[in-house]
Amino acid sequence: MEKTPSEQNDGGKQERPEHDQDRPAPLVYVASLSDYNDGRLHGAWVKAAQEPDELREEVTRMLAGSTMPGAEEFAIHDYEGFGPLRLGEYESLETVALIARGIAEHGPAFAHWAALVGTSEPDVLNEFEDHYEGHAESVEAYAEQLLEDMGFGSDFDLAGRLPASLQPYVRFDVEGFARDLELSGDIMTSEGDGGIYVFRPL
Repeated sequence: MEKTPSEQNDGGKQERPEHDQDRPAPLVYVASLSDYNDGRLHGAWVKAAQEPDELREEVTRMLAGSTMPGAEEFAIHDYEGFGPLRLGEYESLETVALIARGIAEHGPAFAHWAALVGTSEPDVLNEFEDHYEGHAESVEAYAEQLLEDMGFGSDFDLAGRLPASLQPYVRFDVEGFARDLELSGDIMTSEGDGGIYVFRPL
């Protein structure tokens, strides 16, 4: 992120709203562009997981507190709790609210989904539950579980097809299967929280 505002134009620290320490609530720092262009910082940290109208009201209150006449425009100069997602300075409040509420409801996985599919299509963001496959330690671990769910183990039994003396030498190539799941586009993944978030493609 290019900017990390931490002070109001009076020099005092800008307080962040309190949130759950185990799962930081999505926050955005909205700043008055009139003040910024005049060489001053005037803005506020606001909770993003609100309805768009509620978020817009907080932005309006922030702008109303500016000493610059006609302060009407704002930009997002910083944010927290959005995981790997990168918000644009002029991201719409509707999109910010949608993503933040998704994170509040579904956890970090939603932020990873948004980072993969982008923020330009709200309808796609809303398809999260249809595409989310879960969190796994690695692509290989996901592939092994997928094989188990299909009724095969990673060393699935070939009894009856090969002599017993040859069976110890036969092994399913889980690593290759996992690699091809990604390369073929059968899954999309995003690294985070000690593993990967797995999604079915659009």
